Amino acid sequence: MEMLLAKYNYWIYVTLMMIGLYAMIAKCNLMKKIIGMSIFQTAIIVFYVSMGAKKGATIPIIAHGHGAAHEAVRVADYVNPLPHVLMLTAIVVGVGTLGVALAIAMSIHEKYGTLEEDEILERQE
Repeated sequence: MEMLLAKYNYWIYVTLMMIGLYAMIAKCNLMKKIIGMSIFQTAIIVFYVSMGAKKGATIPIIAHGHGAAHEAVRVADYVNPLPHVLMLTAIVVGVGTLGVALAIAMSIHEKYGTLEEDEILERQE
């Protein structure tokens, strides 16, 4: 039980991911599906950013001053910037995906007058 409570942040990520997945699979309204996709993407981004965090570590900038060149660099003292950089890219891709999805939803609403999947499928036939 103590181990489960120690990793509470993972439970939050999994809960957010499941909420987003549920909204994408179970809901019939396209806008709710888009919101679920956004929640799912956000949960994954927050998960990766939190994995890149390290207690007591600093940013990976090595000072090249007087005497700094002769000291050994301890990698454990620095945070890995790669997850944070990749998630910045993922945020940009997520915003682009959200924009395209909203534009498609707007055109579907203009054509069919609704965002409900069942009604759209009925009007197509």
